[in-house]
Parts: sequence; structure tokens; C-alpha cells
Amino acid sequence: MPRSRYLGQGEGRYETPPASELERLLWIKPGTSGHLDEVRPGIYIGDMYAAKDKHMLKDLNISHVLNAAHGKYNINTGPSFYRDMNIAYHGVEAFDMPSFDMSPFFYSSANFIKNAVSTPRGKVLVHCAMGLSRSSTLVLAYLMIHENMTLVEAIKAIAQNRHICPNTGFMEQLRQLDKQLHY
Repeated sequence: MPRSRYLGQGEGRYETPPASELERLLWIKPGTSGHLDEVRPGIYIGDMYAAKDKHMLKDLNISHVLNAAHGKYNINTGPSFYRDMNIAYHGVEAFDMPSFDMSPFFYSSANFIKNAVSTPRGKVLVHCAMGLSRSSTLVLAYLMIHENMTLVEAIKAIAQNRHICPNTGFMEQLRQLDKQLHY
């Protein structure tokens, strides 16, 4: 199969690339990531430090927080952490392990992000512990579900602005979503 078919440059129909091709696209942003980066208008990916920095969230006018590492054994912020702020909260109790099935959370998280950016002046922080795997997986799923991007297009869109690195299990789940949406 010609490589261009994976990257959307050739003729013929799109086919989901193998994980090895997708991994090449992940690290195209020069430099390193900060605690959070705006990866699309109104959509930020960040780490646990960004999620707990209320002053920064207020300065950025963040209206929604999607915690992809919610729970007692993860980043246990929850709606009560943001009770003194006007922030809508959605928690996904996910573990950054290739064996963890993140796919049941793709649509609810994508809908939460869509709702956030559809709100006037809405901005959403999607975070996990490091802002690399769980959070980026959910933003990739959002771009595929609601912005009709292929997985390749979604990776390129985010990687322009932030280093991302979904674990191998999450990447395979995103590949399956890509096949469902584009075949």
C-alpha cells in the first residue's frame, strides 16, 4: 500500500494506517510542552499542574474541565475542587495502561468538548497526569467524531501545538474508531 494513502495525499480511499505510521506523526512540534497548550481554538490539553492552577484557569477563561484521570487514585479534583469557579466538570476514571479500554468514553467526552466549544466564549481544558496520553486520546476522538477528521488529520492538528503520545492500547482503540468512522 502506498504511504501517501495513509497520509491523505494519494488517490483512492483513505485507509487507517498501521500504528508504526501514526507514531511518526506524534512528535512534530519543535520544543517541549508546557503545562498546557491550546491545540484547537478553545481546546487546551494539559497536565495535573494546569488542572490545579485556578489562577491560570481563570486568566484563560476556562469554562469546562475534562479530567481524563479522574478518581481517588488519579487526579482527584472533581466538581467540588472547582466549586468556587464557574466551571463545568466531567471526569473519566481512566488508567494510562495499554490494557485499559478508553473507547467507552470516546463519545461522552467528545460531546462534553463539543458542548464546551459550542458555548459562547467556552473553553475546555482536557487533562490527565502529564497531558500526553489519556487527555490527547480523548481530544483525538473528539476531532474524529465531531470535526470529521481522520485519525491522521487529528494527530497532525494536535501535534502542531503539543507533544502527544497516546499509549499503544489507546492508539489501537483510536485506529478502530477511525475504521468505524471512515470505512
